[in-house]
Amino acid sequence: MLRRVLSITRKEFLHIVRDRRTLAVMFLIPVIQLLLLGYAATTDVKHLRTAVLDQDRTARSRALVEAYRVSGYFDITYQAESQAGLERAMDGSRVRAGLVIPPGYERALLRGEKAQVAFVIDGSDPAVASAALAAAQGVGQAQSIAVVAQSLGGRLESGPGINVETRVWYNPSMESANFMIPGLIGVILMMLTMLFTALAIVREREQGTIEQLIVTPVRPLELIVGKVIPYVGIAFWDLLEILAIGVLWFGIPIHGSIVLLLELSAVFLVTSLGLGILVSTVSKTQQEAMMLTFMLLLPSIFLSGYFFPIDAMPPFLQAVSRLVPLTYALVIVRSILLKGSDFALLAGEVAALAAFGLGVMVLAS
Repeated sequence: MLRRVLSITRKEFLHIVRDRRTLAVMFLIPVIQLLLLGYAATTDVKHLRTAVLDQDRTARSRALVEAYRVSGYFDITYQAESQAGLERAMDGSRVRAGLVIPPGYERALLRGEKAQVAFVIDGSDPAVASAALAAAQGVGQAQSIAVVAQSLGGRLESGPGINVETRVWYNPSMESANFMIPGLIGVILMMLTMLFTALAIVREREQGTIEQLIVTPVRPLELIVGKVIPYVGIAFWDLLEILAIGVLWFGIPIHGSIVLLLELSAVFLVTSLGLGILVSTVSKTQQEAMMLTFMLLLPSIFLSGYFFPIDAMPPFLQAVSRLVPLTYALVIVRSILLKGSDFALLAGEVAALAAFGLGVMVLAS
């Protein structure tokens, strides 16, 4: 009995060793997951993209801006000229926070009064918003104490200082469901279209029916389109299903256009379908297609900002996340639903998705 078991074991080892693709996937997936989770699975937010609306333009106001910059939590990447400009930068996801210094800031400090400033935070990602909220208040309190210490004979409770009024936009209650459920739309669209498109085409090859279809009058392009249309329909049905459940059950707000959401989701589907077709061209079996699909899908989920904020990742992984189509899809979905963004504010993300879709389709063909 032992000899038979060892013979079967030896045979299975030989089968695994000879299948180099499966062997590579088996050893690469744990390493990739370890590296991604080790670096990406963090909520310690630093270097948050921040806009400044300095309406005072004095030495004291510039010192406050510098205090936020040197803290390491906020990178001043945009100088707003008006309140409307700050709002558009936030709506378009160019920045995740904004510091507003009103006119008369320095005069209030020189008169020994409390100076009011506002700090607004993008609350569409509760993890980022919570960390930014605490950091903004901490920096403001430290700067206020420094101002009091510089005043002659001043006391901490009565001297001049800074009152930082924080506001959370788009998701004031910082409900995690408002962040996670819209993200599910992009994840499910990608997973369904990639996985089932790859399996549908490989299944024909594995069962030997692909040759029968090729000799029919059906052209290759017609074959591919006919195979993927049902899964596109299913993906859109699931999208509407998630929206309905999210709104009716979880109370997710919808501030933007559903029509625009469906149109831009179609652009993302081109990329997902192309990836599924690409996987099917290099896979010989359905098992191999499934493993390759998840090998692409898991890094996309970890690096796209679905679970972990991109701003908390190391600079290298932030650069890699820009090569993940799901990153742009999640920005589009969350911006439309939570911020009410229009097409003009999302033109950059749409252009990136269109470029990805064209490139993947050409590569797959």
